[in-house]
Amino acid sequence: MPVSPLVRRYDQLILDLDGCIYVGDEAVPGAVEAVETLREAGKRLIFATNDPRHSTEDYVTKLWRIGLQASLADVVTVGGAVQHLLAETRQGRTAFVIGAAPLLRHVADAGLRVLNGTDLASRAGVVVVGGSEDLAYGDLRDACLAIRRGADFVATGRDPTYPQPDGLWPGTGAIVAAVEYATGRQASIVGKPEPQLFETALDRLGDGRTLVVGDRLDSDVAAAQRAGLDAALVLSGGTTALEATSGGKKADGPKPIAVAESLAVLVNG
Repeated sequence: MPVSPLVRRYDQLILDLDGCIYVGDEAVPGAVEAVETLREAGKRLIFATNDPRHSTEDYVTKLWRIGLQASLADVVTVGGAVQHLLAETRQGRTAFVIGAAPLLRHVADAGLRVLNGTDLASRAGVVVVGGSEDLAYGDLRDACLAIRRGADFVATGRDPTYPQPDGLWPGTGAIVAAVEYATGRQASIVGKPEPQLFETALDRLGDGRTLVVGDRLDSDVAAAQRAGLDAALVLSGGTTALEATSGGKKADGPKPIAVAESLAVLVNG
């Protein structure tokens, strides 16, 4: 099946995962076929995610499970971006991490000594905050104490929610906001809406006209804009048609070049 005239203009695409390729453990209707159509048309693809709760291997396994063949090189994660940043700038320091086990491993693999579970957690030199479904008050307490004592404050993103089959669940941004509110400090963001994730994807893709496809104006489209890339918005995840319209009309808001019900509609026209 030929791709739409819009997609035909681009050599390569960066595809968001949550809300664009799948919601929860289920593929978005038509997404698998749309990716196959893009590949058949010779488009180069990278999958990108702002979700720090899983490893790159986990995402590859999930893509295979829903019917999409992918390799580790095809997936760019915010956890990997955090590891790269910390290894370059904070190697050898101590850290306290709010997040799932894969994020703790990324921080440790960057050369930091993770103090989670020790009496020294609240005296860490770096606090890293990512999404977690097992957040405890003690995590917020230790993070805030460390930050108030001068720790660096790094977070994976500001997504307030992420899509699940029964609705929108609290995302990384909800936890980051709690820590910022309690400390009066602003986090340094590694993932979207900052451009680093897409810049890493571009390093892997190489030169070419690039289209970003995502489901959030405030992260996917905003990050694309900061990276100097075109972005299309799909409504299969965290943004409604009304939000897409009102958000796109804001003078200073991120603006997609196209809005579609899903990746399949965007690709097939």
